[in-house]
Amino acid sequence: MKLHVGILYSVCLACLLSLHYSCHHVSSTDLSLNASIVDKQYKTDEMTIQRGTVLFNLHCASCHDFFQNLIGPNLTGITYDVEKEWLSEFIINSPNMIERGDERSVKLFEQYKQYMPVFTMLDEGDMEDLLGFIHKFSQGAKRSTNNRPDGLINPIPEKIPTSALTLVLEEQFKVPGIADLNPYTRINQMGYAPDGRNFIHDIRGKLYEINSDNTLTTHMDLSEHFRNFATSPGKGSGFASWAFHPNFVNNGLFYTTHTEAPDSAPADFVIPDTIDVRVQAVLSEWTIDNTTGSILSGTQRELLRVDMVSGGHTFQQVTFNPLVKQGDSDYGMLYLGIGDGVAALRGYPFLTDDNTRIWSSVIRIDPLGRNSTNGKYGIPVDNPFVDDPHSLDEIWASGFRNPHRITWDETGTGKMLITNIGQHSLEEVNIGVAGANYGWPFREGTFLFDFDANIELVYPLPEENDEYTNPVVQYDHDEGSAISGGFVYAGSKIPELRGKYIFGDMTRGYLFYTEISEMTQGELAPMYRLNVSIDGELSDMETIAASQRVDLRIGIDSDKELYVFSKGNGGVYKIVDCVDKSMFEVMSR
Repeated sequence: MKLHVGILYSVCLACLLSLHYSCHHVSSTDLSLNASIVDKQYKTDEMTIQRGTVLFNLHCASCHDFFQNLIGPNLTGITYDVEKEWLSEFIINSPNMIERGDERSVKLFEQYKQYMPVFTMLDEGDMEDLLGFIHKFSQGAKRSTNNRPDGLINPIPEKIPTSALTLVLEEQFKVPGIADLNPYTRINQMGYAPDGRNFIHDIRGKLYEINSDNTLTTHMDLSEHFRNFATSPGKGSGFASWAFHPNFVNNGLFYTTHTEAPDSAPADFVIPDTIDVRVQAVLSEWTIDNTTGSILSGTQRELLRVDMVSGGHTFQQVTFNPLVKQGDSDYGMLYLGIGDGVAALRGYPFLTDDNTRIWSSVIRIDPLGRNSTNGKYGIPVDNPFVDDPHSLDEIWASGFRNPHRITWDETGTGKMLITNIGQHSLEEVNIGVAGANYGWPFREGTFLFDFDANIELVYPLPEENDEYTNPVVQYDHDEGSAISGGFVYAGSKIPELRGKYIFGDMTRGYLFYTEISEMTQGELAPMYRLNVSIDGELSDMETIAASQRVDLRIGIDSDKELYVFSKGNGGVYKIVDCVDKSMFEVMSR
Protein backbone atom coordinates (compact mmCIF):
# COMPACT_ATOMS: atom_id res chain seq x y z
CA MET A 1 0.00 0.00 0.00
CA LYS A 2 1.55 3.35 -1.04
CA LEU A 3 0.72 6.38 1.06
CA HIS A 4 1.00 9.90 -0.42
CA VAL A 5 1.38 12.82 1.99
CA GLY A 6 -1.38 15.43 1.72
CA ILE A 7 -3.80 13.14 -0.12
CA LEU A 8 -6.92 11.77 1.52
CA TYR A 9 -6.60 8.00 1.25
CA SER A 10 -7.75 4.75 2.82
CA VAL A 11 -5.43 3.27 5.40
CA CYS A 12 -5.51 0.11 7.41
CA LEU A 13 -7.95 0.11 10.28
CA ALA A 14 -5.21 0.16 12.92
CA CYS A 15 -3.23 2.94 11.28
CA LEU A 16 -4.59 5.95 13.17
CA LEU A 17 -5.77 3.84 16.07
CA SER A 18 -2.17 3.05 16.93
CA LEU A 19 -1.03 6.67 16.95
CA HIS A 20 -1.60 6.78 20.69
CA TYR A 21 2.12 7.30 21.10
CA SER A 22 1.88 10.68 19.44
CA CYS A 23 -0.97 11.69 21.74
CA HIS A 24 0.54 11.11 25.16
CA HIS A 25 0.23 14.86 25.69
CA VAL A 26 -3.55 14.33 25.84
CA SER A 27 -3.41 12.88 29.34
CA SER A 28 -0.88 10.37 30.56
CA THR A 29 -3.22 9.53 33.44
CA ASP A 30 -6.08 8.69 31.09
CA LEU A 31 -3.83 6.52 28.95
CA SER A 32 -2.37 4.50 31.81
CA LEU A 33 -4.89 1.75 32.53
CA ASN A 34 -4.86 -0.95 35.19
CA ALA A 35 -3.27 -3.98 33.50
CA SER A 36 -5.21 -6.63 35.42
CA ILE A 37 -8.51 -4.94 34.59
CA VAL A 38 -7.53 -4.51 30.95
CA ASP A 39 -6.52 -8.17 30.56
CA LYS A 40 -10.00 -9.31 31.61
CA GLN A 41 -11.62 -7.17 28.91
CA TYR A 42 -10.02 -9.00 25.98
CA LYS A 43 -10.62 -12.51 24.69
CA THR A 44 -7.34 -14.29 23.92
CA ASP A 45 -8.39 -17.91 23.40
CA GLU A 46 -7.08 -19.87 20.40
CA MET A 47 -10.12 -19.25 18.22
CA THR A 48 -10.14 -15.51 18.91
CA ILE A 49 -6.45 -15.16 18.12
CA GLN A 50 -6.69 -17.26 14.96
CA ARG A 51 -9.59 -15.23 13.58
CA GLY A 52 -7.95 -12.00 14.75
CA THR A 53 -4.78 -12.99 12.91
CA VAL A 54 -6.72 -13.25 9.66
CA LEU A 55 -8.32 -9.83 10.18
CA PHE A 56 -5.06 -8.19 11.17
CA ASN A 57 -3.19 -9.60 8.19
CA LEU A 58 -5.99 -8.45 5.89
CA HIS A 59 -6.42 -4.92 7.20
CA CYS A 60 -3.42 -3.95 9.33
CA ALA A 61 -0.17 -5.81 8.73
CA SER A 62 0.95 -3.74 5.75
CA CYS A 63 1.20 -0.69 8.02
CA HIS A 64 1.94 -1.96 11.51
CA ASP A 65 3.79 -4.44 13.64
CA PHE A 66 4.66 -4.76 17.31
CA PHE A 67 8.27 -3.67 17.54
CA GLN A 68 8.99 -0.63 15.36
CA ASN A 69 7.40 2.31 13.54
CA LEU A 70 6.44 1.56 9.97
CA ILE A 71 3.83 3.53 8.03
CA GLY A 72 2.21 3.93 11.42
CA PRO A 73 3.66 3.59 14.93
CA ASN A 74 4.09 0.16 16.44
CA LEU A 75 1.31 -1.31 18.56
CA THR A 76 3.30 -2.21 21.67
CA GLY A 77 1.15 -1.72 24.77
CA ILE A 78 -1.71 -0.01 22.93
CA THR A 79 -4.46 -1.81 24.83
CA TYR A 80 -2.96 -0.70 28.14
CA ASP A 81 -2.80 2.92 26.95
CA VAL A 82 -6.20 3.44 25.30
CA GLU A 83 -9.62 2.30 26.51
CA LYS A 84 -11.14 -0.66 24.68
CA GLU A 85 -14.41 1.18 24.01
CA TRP A 86 -12.54 4.08 22.44
CA LEU A 87 -10.50 1.77 20.22
CA SER A 88 -13.57 -0.08 19.04
CA GLU A 89 -15.54 3.07 18.29
CA PHE A 90 -12.61 4.71 16.51
CA ILE A 91 -12.10 1.66 14.26
CA ILE A 92 -15.76 1.52 13.34
CA ASN A 93 -16.23 5.22 12.52
CA SER A 94 -13.37 7.61 13.22
CA PRO A 95 -14.80 10.47 11.04
CA ASN A 96 -17.90 10.52 13.23
CA MET A 97 -15.76 10.83 16.37
CA ILE A 98 -13.78 13.68 14.82
CA GLU A 99 -16.91 15.53 13.72
CA ARG A 100 -18.46 15.38 17.19
CA GLY A 101 -15.27 16.76 18.73
CA ASP A 102 -13.74 13.77 20.56
CA GLU A 103 -10.52 15.30 21.90
CA ARG A 104 -8.15 12.46 21.09
CA SER A 105 -9.69 11.89 17.66
CA VAL A 106 -9.44 15.58 16.78
CA LYS A 107 -5.79 15.77 17.81
CA LEU A 108 -5.01 12.76 15.63
CA PHE A 109 -6.74 14.37 12.67
CA GLU A 110 -4.99 17.69 13.20
CA GLN A 111 -1.63 15.95 13.28
CA TYR A 112 -2.12 13.60 10.31
CA LYS A 113 -4.71 15.58 8.34
CA GLN A 114 -6.53 12.53 7.06
CA TYR A 115 -9.52 10.40 7.88
CA MET A 116 -9.40 6.68 8.47
CA PRO A 117 -12.19 5.02 6.49
CA VAL A 118 -15.12 3.58 8.39
CA PHE A 119 -15.18 -0.15 9.08
CA THR A 120 -18.86 -0.70 9.70
CA MET A 121 -18.57 -4.09 8.00
CA LEU A 122 -16.86 -5.42 11.14
CA ASP A 123 -19.47 -6.92 13.43
CA GLU A 124 -19.16 -7.27 17.19
CA GLY A 125 -17.49 -10.68 16.89
CA ASP A 126 -14.95 -9.40 14.36
CA MET A 127 -14.06 -6.54 16.66
CA GLU A 128 -13.56 -8.87 19.64
CA ASP A 129 -11.29 -11.08 17.54
CA LEU A 130 -9.24 -8.21 16.15
CA LEU A 131 -8.81 -6.46 19.48
CA GLY A 132 -8.02 -9.77 21.19
CA PHE A 133 -5.25 -10.37 18.67
CA ILE A 134 -3.85 -6.84 19.08
CA HIS A 135 -3.96 -7.15 22.87
CA LYS A 136 -2.20 -10.53 22.90
CA PHE A 137 0.55 -9.49 20.50
CA SER A 138 1.06 -6.06 22.06
CA GLN A 139 1.39 -7.80 25.43
CA GLY A 140 4.15 -9.94 23.98
CA ALA A 141 5.95 -6.87 22.72
CA LYS A 142 5.62 -5.14 26.08
CA ARG A 143 7.17 -8.14 27.84
CA SER A 144 10.10 -8.34 25.40
CA THR A 145 13.46 -7.85 27.07
CA ASN A 146 15.53 -7.34 23.93
CA ASN A 147 13.22 -5.40 21.56
CA ARG A 148 14.26 -7.64 18.67
CA PRO A 149 13.33 -6.13 15.29
CA ASP A 150 11.97 -7.81 12.14
CA GLY A 151 9.28 -9.91 13.79
CA LEU A 152 6.99 -11.66 11.32
CA ILE A 153 3.26 -11.42 11.97
CA ASN A 154 2.48 -13.38 8.80
CA PRO A 155 5.54 -15.57 8.20
CA ILE A 156 3.98 -17.46 5.28
CA PRO A 157 1.98 -14.95 3.21
CA GLU A 158 1.10 -17.52 0.53
CA LYS A 159 -2.25 -19.19 1.12
CA ILE A 160 -2.68 -22.96 1.22
CA PRO A 161 -4.32 -23.93 -2.09
CA THR A 162 -7.61 -25.80 -1.89
CA SER A 163 -7.68 -29.06 -3.80
CA ALA A 164 -10.69 -30.23 -5.77
CA LEU A 165 -10.54 -33.43 -3.71
CA THR A 166 -13.51 -33.79 -1.38
CA LEU A 167 -13.66 -36.25 1.50
CA VAL A 168 -17.05 -37.91 1.85
CA LEU A 169 -17.90 -38.42 5.51
CA GLU A 170 -20.44 -40.70 7.15
CA GLU A 171 -21.31 -40.37 10.82
CA GLN A 172 -20.66 -43.63 12.67
CA PHE A 173 -21.53 -42.89 16.30
CA LYS A 174 -21.25 -40.33 19.07
CA VAL A 175 -19.11 -40.82 22.14
CA PRO A 176 -21.00 -40.06 25.37
CA GLY A 177 -20.03 -36.77 26.95
CA ILE A 178 -20.98 -34.47 29.76
CA ALA A 179 -23.66 -31.99 28.75
CA ASP A 180 -22.69 -29.15 31.08
CA LEU A 181 -18.97 -29.27 30.24
CA ASN A 182 -17.17 -27.66 27.35
CA PRO A 183 -16.02 -29.44 25.29
CA TYR A 184 -18.77 -32.03 25.40
CA THR A 185 -16.20 -34.83 25.18
CA ARG A 186 -12.42 -34.96 25.24
CA ILE A 187 -12.01 -37.82 22.76
CA ASN A 188 -8.39 -37.87 21.73
CA GLN A 189 -7.12 -41.03 20.02
CA MET A 190 -8.67 -43.79 17.90
CA GLY A 191 -6.75 -46.88 16.88
CA TYR A 192 -6.73 -50.65 17.02
CA ALA A 193 -5.31 -53.67 18.82
CA PRO A 194 -3.17 -56.38 17.16
CA ASP A 195 -6.20 -58.70 17.24
CA GLY A 196 -8.19 -56.27 15.03
CA ARG A 197 -10.44 -54.67 17.62
CA ASN A 198 -10.89 -50.88 17.40
CA PHE A 199 -10.76 -48.45 20.33
CA ILE A 200 -11.25 -44.77 21.12
CA HIS A 201 -10.61 -42.95 24.38
CA ASP A 202 -11.64 -39.83 26.26
CA ILE A 203 -9.01 -37.79 28.13
CA ARG A 204 -11.34 -37.74 31.13
CA GLY A 205 -10.37 -41.38 31.68
CA LYS A 206 -12.41 -43.85 29.64
CA LEU A 207 -11.23 -46.26 26.95
CA TYR A 208 -14.01 -47.63 24.72
CA GLU A 209 -14.07 -50.60 22.36
CA ILE A 210 -15.90 -49.80 19.13
CA ASN A 211 -18.13 -52.77 18.44
CA SER A 212 -19.02 -53.97 14.94
CA ASP A 213 -22.45 -52.34 15.22
CA ASN A 214 -20.83 -49.00 16.20
CA THR A 215 -21.89 -49.28 19.82
CA LEU A 216 -19.31 -48.66 22.52
CA THR A 217 -18.16 -50.81 25.44
CA THR A 218 -16.21 -49.20 28.27
CA HIS A 219 -13.05 -51.27 28.66
CA MET A 220 -11.15 -49.20 31.18
CA ASP A 221 -11.54 -46.04 33.25
CA LEU A 222 -8.22 -44.66 34.47
CA SER A 223 -9.99 -42.18 36.74
CA GLU A 224 -11.10 -45.16 38.82
CA HIS A 225 -7.67 -46.81 38.90
CA PHE A 226 -5.55 -43.87 40.03
CA ARG A 227 -6.43 -42.02 43.22
CA ASN A 228 -4.61 -38.87 42.13
CA PHE A 229 -5.72 -38.96 38.48
CA ALA A 230 -5.85 -35.34 37.24
CA THR A 231 -7.66 -33.86 34.24
CA SER A 232 -6.65 -30.31 35.12
CA PRO A 233 -4.93 -27.92 34.99
CA GLY A 234 -4.18 -27.61 31.29
CA LYS A 235 -5.31 -29.24 28.08
CA GLY A 236 -2.40 -31.69 28.29
CA SER A 237 -3.69 -33.34 31.45
CA GLY A 238 -5.76 -36.49 31.85
CA PHE A 239 -5.63 -39.83 30.01
CA ALA A 240 -3.31 -38.85 27.16
CA SER A 241 -2.58 -41.93 25.03
CA TRP A 242 -2.47 -45.70 24.84
CA ALA A 243 -0.83 -48.47 22.83
CA PHE A 244 -1.01 -52.26 22.61
CA HIS A 245 2.27 -54.14 22.54
CA PRO A 246 2.68 -55.70 19.07
CA ASN A 247 2.71 -59.12 20.76
CA PHE A 248 -0.34 -58.30 22.90
CA VAL A 249 -2.21 -61.44 21.85
CA ASN A 250 0.47 -63.54 23.57
CA ASN A 251 1.83 -61.31 26.33
CA GLY A 252 -1.22 -59.17 27.20
CA LEU A 253 0.86 -55.99 27.54
CA PHE A 254 -0.88 -52.64 27.16
CA TYR A 255 0.47 -49.13 27.79
CA THR A 256 -1.19 -45.90 28.92
CA THR A 257 -0.11 -42.39 29.83
CA HIS A 258 -1.93 -40.05 32.19
CA THR A 259 -1.32 -37.17 34.58
CA GLU A 260 -1.55 -37.01 38.36
CA ALA A 261 -1.47 -34.28 40.96
CA PRO A 262 2.00 -32.99 41.89
CA ASP A 263 3.91 -34.96 44.52
CA SER A 264 1.70 -38.00 44.03
CA ALA A 265 4.88 -40.11 44.00
CA PRO A 266 8.63 -39.56 43.57
CA ALA A 267 9.42 -38.63 39.96
CA ASP A 268 12.14 -40.22 37.85
CA PHE A 269 12.80 -36.89 36.19
CA VAL A 270 12.42 -33.98 38.56
CA ILE A 271 12.21 -30.24 38.08
CA PRO A 272 14.55 -28.14 40.26
CA ASP A 273 12.92 -27.48 43.62
CA THR A 274 12.84 -23.74 42.96
CA ILE A 275 10.22 -24.34 40.24
CA ASP A 276 6.61 -25.30 40.99
CA VAL A 277 5.37 -28.65 39.69
CA ARG A 278 1.80 -28.49 38.38
CA VAL A 279 1.26 -32.15 37.36
CA GLN A 280 3.17 -35.39 36.99
CA ALA A 281 3.03 -37.36 33.75
CA VAL A 282 3.01 -41.14 34.14
CA LEU A 283 3.66 -44.05 31.76
CA SER A 284 2.12 -47.35 32.86
CA GLU A 285 2.29 -50.95 31.67
CA TRP A 286 -0.71 -53.20 32.15
CA THR A 287 -0.65 -56.99 32.02
CA ILE A 288 -4.16 -57.88 30.88
CA ASP A 289 -5.62 -61.07 32.37
CA ASN A 290 -7.91 -61.93 29.44
CA THR A 291 -6.74 -60.44 26.15
CA THR A 292 -10.05 -61.28 24.43
CA GLY A 293 -12.29 -60.11 27.27
CA SER A 294 -14.71 -57.23 27.23
CA ILE A 295 -12.88 -55.51 30.09
CA LEU A 296 -9.18 -54.67 30.01
CA SER A 297 -8.36 -55.57 33.59
CA GLY A 298 -5.13 -56.75 35.09
CA THR A 299 -2.08 -55.59 36.99
CA GLN A 300 -0.50 -52.16 36.52
CA ARG A 301 3.19 -51.35 36.69
CA GLU A 302 4.61 -47.83 36.53
CA LEU A 303 7.48 -47.40 34.08
CA LEU A 304 8.17 -43.69 34.14
CA ARG A 305 7.08 -40.57 36.06
CA VAL A 306 8.04 -37.01 35.04
CA ASP A 307 7.41 -33.69 36.79
CA MET A 308 5.85 -30.99 34.57
CA VAL A 309 5.93 -27.20 34.92
CA SER A 310 2.30 -27.01 33.76
CA GLY A 311 -0.63 -29.15 32.67
CA GLY A 312 0.07 -28.29 29.03
CA HIS A 313 2.39 -30.15 26.66
CA THR A 314 2.86 -33.19 28.86
CA PHE A 315 3.08 -36.78 27.55
CA GLN A 316 1.66 -37.07 24.06
CA GLN A 317 1.39 -40.21 21.93
CA VAL A 318 2.79 -43.52 23.07
CA THR A 319 3.22 -45.95 20.17
CA PHE A 320 5.10 -48.81 18.51
CA ASN A 321 6.50 -48.98 14.99
CA PRO A 322 3.89 -51.01 13.03
CA LEU A 323 6.28 -51.85 10.18
CA VAL A 324 8.75 -54.10 12.01
CA LYS A 325 8.64 -57.82 12.68
CA GLN A 326 9.89 -59.95 15.55
CA GLY A 327 13.66 -60.09 15.37
CA ASP A 328 14.02 -56.54 14.04
CA SER A 329 15.89 -54.14 16.32
CA ASP A 330 12.86 -51.82 16.50
CA TYR A 331 10.34 -54.53 17.34
CA GLY A 332 8.67 -53.87 20.69
CA MET A 333 10.49 -50.57 21.21
CA LEU A 334 8.12 -47.99 22.69
CA TYR A 335 8.13 -44.38 21.46
CA LEU A 336 6.75 -41.57 23.59
CA GLY A 337 6.43 -37.88 22.74
CA ILE A 338 7.11 -35.58 25.70
CA GLY A 339 6.25 -31.88 25.48
CA ASP A 340 8.06 -28.95 27.07
CA GLY A 341 5.39 -28.39 29.73
CA VAL A 342 5.37 -24.73 28.59
CA ALA A 343 8.69 -24.42 30.42
CA ALA A 344 10.39 -22.22 27.82
CA LEU A 345 7.72 -19.52 28.01
CA ARG A 346 7.49 -19.68 31.79
CA GLY A 347 11.11 -18.64 32.12
CA TYR A 348 12.79 -22.07 32.18
CA PRO A 349 14.14 -22.64 28.66
CA PHE A 350 17.08 -24.58 30.11
CA LEU A 351 14.65 -27.46 30.76
CA THR A 352 13.94 -27.78 27.04
CA ASP A 353 17.23 -27.19 25.19
CA ASP A 354 19.43 -29.70 26.99
CA ASN A 355 19.61 -33.40 26.12
CA THR A 356 20.49 -34.22 29.71
CA ARG A 357 16.82 -33.44 30.45
CA ILE A 358 13.85 -35.41 29.17
CA TRP A 359 11.45 -32.61 28.25
CA SER A 360 10.85 -31.58 24.60
CA SER A 361 11.82 -34.98 23.24
CA VAL A 362 10.68 -38.21 21.69
CA ILE A 363 12.07 -41.06 23.75
CA ARG A 364 12.51 -44.70 22.74
CA ILE A 365 12.64 -47.41 25.38
CA ASP A 366 12.36 -51.19 25.70
CA PRO A 367 9.48 -51.80 28.11
CA LEU A 368 10.64 -55.39 28.64
CA GLY A 369 14.15 -54.38 29.68
CA ARG A 370 15.40 -53.26 33.08
CA ASN A 371 18.69 -51.39 32.56
CA SER A 372 17.28 -47.86 32.93
CA THR A 373 18.29 -45.71 35.88
CA ASN A 374 15.04 -46.55 37.68
CA GLY A 375 15.29 -50.23 36.72
CA LYS A 376 11.77 -50.33 35.25
CA TYR A 377 12.49 -50.38 31.49
CA GLY A 378 15.35 -50.97 29.09
CA ILE A 379 17.57 -48.71 26.99
CA PRO A 380 17.79 -49.93 23.37
CA VAL A 381 21.44 -50.39 22.44
CA ASP A 382 20.90 -48.61 19.10
CA ASN A 383 19.44 -45.42 20.59
CA PRO A 384 21.41 -42.47 19.16
CA PHE A 385 22.73 -41.10 22.48
CA VAL A 386 23.61 -44.31 24.30
CA ASP A 387 26.77 -43.74 26.37
CA ASP A 388 26.86 -40.03 25.43
CA PRO A 389 27.62 -38.22 28.73
CA HIS A 390 25.87 -35.09 27.44
CA SER A 391 22.54 -36.78 26.68
CA LEU A 392 20.00 -39.10 28.22
CA ASP A 393 20.14 -42.63 26.84
CA GLU A 394 16.34 -42.61 26.43
CA ILE A 395 16.23 -39.71 23.96
CA TRP A 396 15.60 -40.63 20.33
CA ALA A 397 15.09 -37.07 19.03
CA SER A 398 14.77 -33.65 20.66
CA GLY A 399 13.74 -30.02 20.11
CA PHE A 400 9.94 -30.37 20.19
CA ARG A 401 7.52 -27.94 21.78
CA ASN A 402 4.65 -30.43 21.77
CA PRO A 403 5.18 -33.62 19.70
CA HIS A 404 1.52 -34.40 19.31
CA ARG A 405 1.42 -37.47 17.04
CA ILE A 406 3.88 -40.08 15.80
CA THR A 407 3.08 -42.32 12.85
CA TRP A 408 4.78 -44.31 10.10
CA ASP A 409 4.01 -44.53 6.38
CA GLU A 410 2.76 -48.05 5.67
CA THR A 411 2.51 -47.60 1.89
CA GLY A 412 6.18 -48.24 1.14
CA THR A 413 8.50 -45.45 2.24
CA GLY A 414 8.49 -46.33 5.94
CA LYS A 415 8.96 -42.67 6.85
CA MET A 416 8.31 -41.75 10.46
CA LEU A 417 6.24 -38.56 10.79
CA ILE A 418 6.09 -36.43 13.94
CA THR A 419 3.73 -33.47 14.20
CA ASN A 420 4.75 -30.60 16.45
CA ILE A 421 2.24 -28.03 17.74
CA GLY A 422 3.68 -24.52 17.54
CA GLN A 423 3.54 -21.43 19.73
CA HIS A 424 1.71 -18.56 17.98
CA SER A 425 3.11 -18.78 14.47
CA LEU A 426 3.92 -22.17 12.89
CA GLU A 427 2.58 -25.71 12.82
CA GLU A 428 4.82 -28.43 11.48
CA VAL A 429 5.23 -32.01 10.28
CA ASN A 430 8.68 -33.55 10.68
CA ILE A 431 10.34 -36.65 9.33
CA GLY A 432 11.60 -38.51 12.37
CA VAL A 433 15.38 -38.93 12.32
CA ALA A 434 17.30 -40.62 15.11
CA GLY A 435 19.44 -38.09 16.98
CA ALA A 436 17.93 -35.05 15.24
CA ASN A 437 17.23 -31.76 17.04
CA TYR A 438 14.16 -29.95 15.68
CA GLY A 439 15.04 -26.65 17.26
CA TRP A 440 12.60 -25.69 20.02
CA PRO A 441 12.87 -23.26 21.80
CA PHE A 442 15.14 -21.58 19.23
CA ARG A 443 13.21 -22.55 16.11
CA GLU A 444 9.55 -22.67 15.16
CA GLY A 445 9.17 -24.25 11.74
CA THR A 446 11.80 -22.80 9.43
CA PHE A 447 11.92 -19.55 11.43
CA LEU A 448 13.82 -18.29 14.43
CA PHE A 449 12.03 -18.15 17.78
CA ASP A 450 13.33 -15.88 20.54
CA PHE A 451 11.82 -16.38 24.00
CA ASP A 452 13.39 -13.09 25.14
CA ALA A 453 11.59 -11.15 22.40
CA ASN A 454 7.90 -10.92 21.48
CA ILE A 455 6.88 -14.56 21.90
CA GLU A 456 3.84 -14.10 19.66
CA LEU A 457 6.16 -13.64 16.66
CA VAL A 458 8.89 -15.48 14.79
CA TYR A 459 11.89 -13.98 13.03
CA PRO A 460 13.95 -14.62 9.89
CA LEU A 461 16.65 -17.25 10.31
CA PRO A 462 20.25 -16.12 10.48
CA GLU A 463 22.29 -16.80 7.37
CA GLU A 464 24.75 -19.15 9.07
CA ASN A 465 23.96 -22.85 9.12
CA ASP A 466 23.02 -24.54 12.37
CA GLU A 467 22.49 -28.03 13.70
CA TYR A 468 18.70 -28.00 13.66
CA THR A 469 16.49 -30.21 11.48
CA ASN A 470 13.72 -28.41 9.58
CA PRO A 471 10.16 -29.66 9.09
CA VAL A 472 8.97 -31.01 5.75
CA VAL A 473 5.51 -29.39 5.99
CA GLN A 474 4.46 -26.21 7.77
CA TYR A 475 1.65 -23.66 7.88
CA ASP A 476 1.13 -20.47 9.83
CA HIS A 477 -1.62 -19.14 12.05
CA ASP A 478 -3.83 -17.35 9.60
CA GLU A 479 -4.52 -20.87 8.23
CA GLY A 480 -5.13 -22.57 11.57
CA SER A 481 -3.69 -22.66 15.06
CA ALA A 482 -2.85 -26.21 16.23
CA ILE A 483 -1.90 -29.15 14.03
CA SER A 484 -3.74 -32.43 14.43
CA GLY A 485 -1.53 -35.26 13.27
CA GLY A 486 -2.90 -37.94 10.98
CA PHE A 487 -1.89 -40.87 8.81
CA VAL A 488 -0.64 -41.75 5.36
CA TYR A 489 -3.69 -43.46 3.89
CA ALA A 490 -2.89 -47.17 3.54
CA GLY A 491 -6.42 -48.53 3.23
CA SER A 492 -7.88 -50.30 0.22
CA LYS A 493 -11.29 -48.66 -0.22
CA ILE A 494 -10.27 -45.19 -1.44
CA PRO A 495 -7.45 -45.48 -4.01
CA GLU A 496 -7.53 -41.71 -4.62
CA LEU A 497 -6.07 -41.21 -1.14
CA ARG A 498 -3.33 -43.82 -1.38
CA GLY A 499 0.02 -42.33 -0.40
CA LYS A 500 -1.45 -39.06 0.88
CA TYR A 501 -0.67 -37.94 4.39
CA ILE A 502 -4.02 -36.75 5.79
CA PHE A 503 -3.81 -34.31 8.71
CA GLY A 504 -5.70 -31.31 10.00
CA ASP A 505 -5.99 -28.30 12.27
CA MET A 506 -7.52 -29.00 15.67
CA THR A 507 -9.16 -25.69 16.36
CA ARG A 508 -10.71 -24.85 13.00
CA GLY A 509 -11.24 -28.41 11.84
CA TYR A 510 -9.56 -27.87 8.48
CA LEU A 511 -8.30 -31.00 6.73
CA PHE A 512 -5.13 -31.09 4.62
CA TYR A 513 -3.00 -33.52 2.67
CA THR A 514 0.56 -33.80 1.44
CA GLU A 515 1.90 -36.49 -0.87
CA ILE A 516 4.25 -38.76 1.06
CA SER A 517 6.42 -39.00 -2.07
CA GLU A 518 7.05 -35.24 -1.84
CA MET A 519 7.99 -35.27 1.85
CA THR A 520 11.78 -35.23 1.63
CA GLN A 521 14.16 -34.17 4.37
CA GLY A 522 15.65 -30.77 3.68
CA GLU A 523 12.73 -29.54 1.57
CA LEU A 524 9.27 -28.17 2.25
CA ALA A 525 6.55 -30.22 0.59
CA PRO A 526 3.40 -28.54 -0.75
CA MET A 527 0.21 -29.04 1.21
CA TYR A 528 -3.39 -28.72 0.08
CA ARG A 529 -6.66 -28.13 1.81
CA LEU A 530 -9.37 -30.77 1.41
CA ASN A 531 -13.08 -30.17 1.01
CA VAL A 532 -15.52 -32.24 3.06
CA SER A 533 -19.06 -33.39 2.40
CA ILE A 534 -21.72 -35.19 4.36
CA ASP A 535 -25.23 -36.36 3.45
CA GLY A 536 -24.63 -35.45 -0.19
CA GLU A 537 -23.70 -31.81 0.42
CA LEU A 538 -20.50 -29.83 0.72
CA SER A 539 -19.89 -28.76 4.30
CA ASP A 540 -17.10 -28.07 6.80
CA MET A 541 -16.16 -29.50 10.17
CA GLU A 542 -17.40 -26.47 12.11
CA THR A 543 -20.87 -27.07 10.67
CA ILE A 544 -20.72 -30.85 11.05
CA ALA A 545 -19.49 -30.65 14.64
CA ALA A 546 -21.85 -27.74 15.41
CA SER A 547 -18.97 -26.04 17.16
CA GLN A 548 -16.72 -23.13 16.24
CA ARG A 549 -13.90 -24.84 18.09
CA VAL A 550 -13.95 -28.24 16.42
CA ASP A 551 -11.14 -29.90 18.43
CA LEU A 552 -10.45 -32.15 15.47
CA ARG A 553 -8.66 -35.48 15.74
CA ILE A 554 -7.95 -38.11 13.10
CA GLY A 555 -8.26 -41.82 13.78
CA ILE A 556 -7.61 -45.14 12.09
CA ASP A 557 -9.16 -48.60 12.27
CA SER A 558 -7.70 -52.06 11.80
CA ASP A 559 -8.49 -51.94 8.05
CA LYS A 560 -6.36 -48.76 7.83
CA GLU A 561 -9.42 -46.68 6.99
CA LEU A 562 -9.50 -43.14 8.38
CA TYR A 563 -11.90 -41.25 10.62
CA VAL A 564 -12.27 -37.67 11.82
CA PHE A 565 -13.86 -36.79 15.12
CA SER A 566 -14.64 -33.77 17.25
CA LYS A 567 -14.52 -33.14 20.98
CA GLY A 568 -17.14 -30.46 20.43
CA ASN A 569 -20.01 -32.87 19.82
CA GLY A 570 -18.44 -36.30 20.32
CA GLY A 571 -19.17 -37.24 16.69
CA VAL A 572 -17.02 -39.81 14.90
CA TYR A 573 -17.13 -39.69 11.08
CA LYS A 574 -15.63 -42.21 8.69
CA ILE A 575 -14.00 -41.11 5.44
CA VAL A 576 -15.83 -43.38 3.02
CA ASP A 577 -14.89 -41.84 -0.33
CA CYS A 578 -12.93 -39.10 -2.07
CA VAL A 579 -14.51 -37.36 -5.05
CA ASP A 580 -14.00 -34.23 -7.12
CA LYS A 581 -15.73 -31.11 -5.83
CA SER A 582 -17.29 -30.59 -9.27
CA MET A 583 -19.63 -33.52 -8.58
CA PHE A 584 -21.45 -31.41 -6.00
CA GLU A 585 -21.54 -28.41 -8.33
CA VAL A 586 -23.24 -30.55 -10.98
CA MET A 587 -25.70 -31.95 -8.44
CA SER A 588 -26.67 -28.47 -7.28
CA ARG A 589 -27.63 -27.25 -10.76
